[in-house]
Amino acid sequence: MLGSYPDAAILVAPATVPAGFPSPAQDYYDGSIDLNKHLIQDSTSTFIVRVSGESMSGAGISDGDELIVDRSLTPVDGSVVVAILDGELTVKRLRITASGVVLQAENHDYPDITVPEMSDLSVWGTVTRCLHHV
Repeated sequence: MLGSYPDAAILVAPATVPAGFPSPAQDYYDGSIDLNKHLIQDSTSTFIVRVSGESMSGAGISDGDELIVDRSLTPVDGSVVVAILDGELTVKRLRITASGVVLQAENHDYPDITVPEMSDLSVWGTVTRCLHHV
């Protein structure tokens, strides 16, 4: 669980890093940042899960990425969620339509899942961040 590391602060550089032309490097730091405080609202309800598969690649979520998932948040239409459908975990975008619930893939190679009325669906948590590996 997050928040269990004492003194988990990371040094912060005092300047932004241009994505265009390079600028002279700064050789000093401007304090530190605690990523737990920066990324997590409720540490008692937040977990990290690792993604397996490419069905959410269009949302910037790739195979092997870690997702920060907050179980205390109420998902809304358009939220990326970790859902349990008939006992199987999946990460998808939640769509609430007039005709029912759809778990939407963000990759055209994967079908959306229209949740049948008699299915057992629960939203395990709402994704708040993706820790993407480059």
